Amino acid sequence: MDEWVIWVILAIVLGVAEIFTLTASLGLLGVAALLTAATAAIGLPVPLQLLFFALTSTAGLLVLRPIAMRHVKQPQLPRFGVEALVGKPAYVVSEVTGRGGRVRIGGEEWSARAYDETLVIPTGATVDVIEIEGATALVYPRE
Repeated sequence: MDEWVIWVILAIVLGVAEIFTLTASLGLLGVAALLTAATAAIGLPVPLQLLFFALTSTAGLLVLRPIAMRHVKQPQLPRFGVEALVGKPAYVVSEVTGRGGRVRIGGEEWSARAYDETLVIPTGATVDVIEIEGATALVYPRE
């Protein structure tokens, strides 16, 4: 089997592995292997092929990967409206059960239900807002 075929197989394996990891590292190594396959196809000796692979993969990982990762990572968008209330602490104003109750979230009073319908959360307890359904906060007591 020719050396270039081995490099192409390595490039394919690394490309498939990149699909599962999504780190951009294995994909860049796959590109380096594919470029090295071209050097093998034109007849460069194996030591030069290995040197070429080492140089192209190092350049890819040190130069291209940081640039790619900057473009992939998007800042988390701020949440607005009722979505912004999820995860916030709330104060129980009147006992909260699986059927109803009242909580104060950031200065506003909301109707509430216990996220776990079997719970009874007493007045004065601090809870976390798990979800908002319409105008009702689903809450769970803090431990």
